[in-house]
Amino acid sequence: MPLLIKRIPELSLLIFGTVAVYISIGLLSELNDTNILTADGAWALVVGSFLMSFVIAIVAVIGGVGGGVLFTPVMLGFTSMDSLLVRSTGLVVAMFSGLVSSGPFMRKGLADIRIVFYCAIPIIIGAMMGAQVAISMADSMGEAGDALVRLLLGFILVFIAVMFIMGGSKNEYPKRKFIDKISEKMNLTSAYYEESLGKNIYYQAVRVLPGGLLFLVVGFTGGFFGLGGGWAVVPVLNLVMTVPLKVSAASSGVLLAMGNAAAIWPYIMKGALIASFAAPWMLGQVVGGIIGAHVLSKINAGFVRNILIVLLLMTSVKLISRGIEGYFGIDVPIL
Repeated sequence: MPLLIKRIPELSLLIFGTVAVYISIGLLSELNDTNILTADGAWALVVGSFLMSFVIAIVAVIGGVGGGVLFTPVMLGFTSMDSLLVRSTGLVVAMFSGLVSSGPFMRKGLADIRIVFYCAIPIIIGAMMGAQVAISMADSMGEAGDALVRLLLGFILVFIAVMFIMGGSKNEYPKRKFIDKISEKMNLTSAYYEESLGKNIYYQAVRVLPGGLLFLVVGFTGGFFGLGGGWAVVPVLNLVMTVPLKVSAASSGVLLAMGNAAAIWPYIMKGALIASFAAPWMLGQVVGGIIGAHVLSKINAGFVRNILIVLLLMTSVKLISRGIEGYFGIDVPIL
């Protein structure tokens, strides 16, 4: 750990600043007990949130998913916190998780700004639509709406886990078989220098119209459930639009930041995002994401990925059971 901090001075600065801020808050502010939470309990919540976010960030980076894919389902499945609060905080977690995990690629200039601008339009529109629908459902359906969200989210987690189990999926240098007319007119072409091959890799995005429609769906799903879109952005770019894997990973961080930042605003206007609750989760994502990115090459990522699959399946069972109990009133005897 000391060697890692020495190699990454911004990490040591961030940790020092974070500790200093919380010490200052503790010394200068007066926290009073409430009917819901004691002063000591509030501090325990802050520290616990940071540590949980730190662990989630490391697992998310190594597993290749956004932090929101872990945070939102776990919080909705195993806690009784307000659904909108969890989803809005999940968007913050997903936004910073995406930026941190794609940082090494972005520093090398691998993010394709033209592809980002094109894909950002549908993902932002979809994310804001999803957030608005989530708020409207919460207002109109109440607890039944929360139960339905848990039920649907449980099935989505099963789908994500199956994607990991089936494996497949990512192609380092995808080859296009044809270029449709729309893609040819848009001419989303570029190149980057591949260090491992010692040459430039030239590519052109294809199937841009289906890709745009898929990003609309990804944005809606991320904004509605508070998942972000880290589990889907790279596959759409890489498998559908035939963008090289490294460019897809770098561009996905920028897209996630833009889409999640847009989706957060309806939650903010509703008053569903509490800064004091979201801040430790955000900081944990930054610190854990940096450390996770640097230890990725030194550990068995496959083992962590298997743990991630088990966690997703366990959480999905809990979400589906709570959704059935809340929406249909059927008691499901699962802890």
